[in-house]
Amino acid sequence: MTPVLSAHDLGYSYEGSAPVFRDLTLEIRPGRALAVLGPNGVGKTTLLRLLCGGLRPSHGEIRLRGVPVSYHRAGLTELRTNVQLVLQDPDDQLFAADVRQDVSFGPVNLGLAAAEVHGRVADALSAMEITVLADRPTHLLSFGQRKRVAIAGALALRPAVLVLDEPTAGLDPAGVEALLMTLARLQAEGTTIVASTHDVDLAHRWAQDAAVLAGGVLHTGPAAELLTDESLLAAARLRPAWGPVVGRVLRAHGVLAADAPDPRTPADLLVANGSSPGALS
Repeated sequence: MTPVLSAHDLGYSYEGSAPVFRDLTLEIRPGRALAVLGPNGVGKTTLLRLLCGGLRPSHGEIRLRGVPVSYHRAGLTELRTNVQLVLQDPDDQLFAADVRQDVSFGPVNLGLAAAEVHGRVADALSAMEITVLADRPTHLLSFGQRKRVAIAGALALRPAVLVLDEPTAGLDPAGVEALLMTLARLQAEGTTIVASTHDVDLAHRWAQDAAVLAGGVLHTGPAAELLTDESLLAAARLRPAWGPVVGRVLRAHGVLAADAPDPRTPADLLVANGSSPGALS
């Protein structure tokens, strides 16, 4: 299957600085959830900006559905319509007076008819469960609400790939759970999700695929395998996810079957032990 988005021998250097990384290769498969992990300053955000056309690589290329991206206006418009980046701080993206105006900005700039813009905005607000906020001034929103508005603005362009930079940063536990449920629903509807994080527990729980940046090298593979590689995680200055560690201990004591998957949530532990997840409530 052709990746929906891929990077080939990718390198990038900021002017006057040493390369952030060299010769990175990454394939993003359609309909999957990919977590990009690494310590602060390793280049995760730079990689995300390269994937969506916000930066142009020093060498190598980005391909959209197997076709190399062209950096003239039409090529960048096609890439940015298909691949939307939502920044860590929503205040870096929100600028309109109210929510509806902000979410409509992208479709309006595409030159779409008013009825099409209205439909896309309504769909995006509904997907993020913020329809009731449509006429609310953006400066009166909570941080979590502003995050949802920023994502809605990206969804209004109906991208094939939604790219999120540290999407759970600054959210309380309830906000994290609500956002993860929304992302799972978007993925089930066909949107490919890419999210950067340094939270290995979150990545192990949420993603099918993972990419770990360590020492300028990108390691890729299934999340269930990559995020149990303790030497790789140590090289990336990351802590192992609790699920694989707990799973290994429980198997050693016969609590989990040898072929049982690692738990991703507390509810998984209860199910593996023959209990109902409702016992947590």
